[in-house]
Amino acid sequence: MDFAGLLVGLGNPGAQYRGTRHNMGFMTLEALFEKLSLLPGASVEQISGTKFQCLLWRCFLPGSTAPWLAAMPQTFMNLSGDSVQPLMSWYRLSSRKLLVIHDELDLEPGRIKIKSGGGLAGHNGLKSIVQRLGTQDFYRLRLGVGRPPDRDNVISWVLGRFPAQEKTRAEESIKEAVEAILCFAADGPEKAANRYNGKKMASL
Repeated sequence: MDFAGLLVGLGNPGAQYRGTRHNMGFMTLEALFEKLSLLPGASVEQISGTKFQCLLWRCFLPGSTAPWLAAMPQTFMNLSGDSVQPLMSWYRLSSRKLLVIHDELDLEPGRIKIKSGGGLAGHNGLKSIVQRLGTQDFYRLRLGVGRPPDRDNVISWVLGRFPAQEKTRAEESIKEAVEAILCFAADGPEKAANRYNGKKMASL
């Protein structure tokens, strides 16, 4: 079966990491699956991803002529590429068919942005994927988590959870990211970027 592309939500496996900033990719895919279960003509089905060290799904997205793959690597963040590269190779997908969904320190909570290529902003999951693929030429859906007040405290920041005043914004950005993914699949990356990159959540 030919696939339209691959959606990769980045995060760390295990209950202790659920709801942390670094798991925004996992949370976005979970929200996407919930949305697909409610949409006419859409569906999501889990398939075996064991040999790719990931949880893997086949998704039919509205407006897309072929199904999409969606994956949550189970390698831990720093080794995400060890899952993504074999998966793309097996299904013969080019890097331009890849959309990686991840947390972004350089965006405030509540902001999302679609980006093609470019720098990695110190994100270890992206670094691993680039190292294994040998290219930065893929799409990213960045979900803002902001930077810690103490710039030397990044690790505990991304492995921490949102405080109450930021949690609502993060949840709203996940909903917005789901809509951006649906637009990306149906209308293409340029239209999705034009529609969602300029949006900013209302102050809460």
